[in-house]
Amino acid sequence: MLGINGLELVVLVLIAVMVLGPERLPEYAAQLARLVKGLRRMATGAREQLREEVGPELDEVDWRKLDPRQYDPRRIIKEALLDDVEDAFKPVSNGAPRPVAPAAVRPALSVPVGPRLPAGQSAPYDLEAT
Repeated sequence: MLGINGLELVVLVLIAVMVLGPERLPEYAAQLARLVKGLRRMATGAREQLREEVGPELDEVDWRKLDPRQYDPRRIIKEALLDDVEDAFKPVSNGAPRPVAPAAVRPALSVPVGPRLPAGQSAPYDLEAT
């Protein structure tokens, strides 16, 4: 309930009784009750409207899977790495395991970075001066 435990709730009620006074407290309690009932009515109406618009697919959704509190990046990375290893050893159509090149092996870059100038000629601008 909004992160409030029982002791904190009792303290808040006592402060409300002292600030509002016993003569105005029932009036504010009734207003709070009407507010809570109105919020519940709006939430129920929104849920029913959503169910009407989306249809029966809404009931089939597993909401526990979509709970962000179950997000564990370590588990997700571990499962992804294990899936890659399992895929590497799956047999191809002839029954032999498919060859997998290690991802860490990369060819060296052999393309020149800038324009190639004739020997002895320098660029028209100085890169180190800027």
